[in-house]
Amino acid sequence: MWRRLMASLAVAAVAMLLVATPPSAFAADKKNSDQTVRSVQGTVTDANDNAVDGAVVQLTNTRTLQIRSFITKDHGAYYFYGLSPDVDYQLRAEYQGAVSPTKTLSSFDSRKQAVINLKLTQKK
Repeated sequence: MWRRLMASLAVAAVAMLLVATPPSAFAADKKNSDQTVRSVQGTVTDANDNAVDGAVVQLTNTRTLQIRSFITKDHGAYYFYGLSPDVDYQLRAEYQGAVSPTKTLSSFDSRKQAVINLKLTQKK
């Protein structure tokens, strides 16, 4: 009986703390977690510096080898978000047989929003 009473009191205390905690405290946690992620964006252009809509940009996590893809939008733009700051990523674009050289977003790059543009060249 004593254990049940103590368990009930503990549950009630936790519930009171959650009710009494201002929403801004949770927002602060979210804000801090946003500081631990980064993004990369850029444009894909052809050999003549024209933006390429519809190019496939691949982002490879060099630790897990997971690949994410993005099809470029207006003006050849691409965007990847939610990236870990302690992982290197490789970027590469491809469009109708043309490919870009692979570029690396290093874990030593401290920018939260990196910009890496990719230029397509014909496959050899």
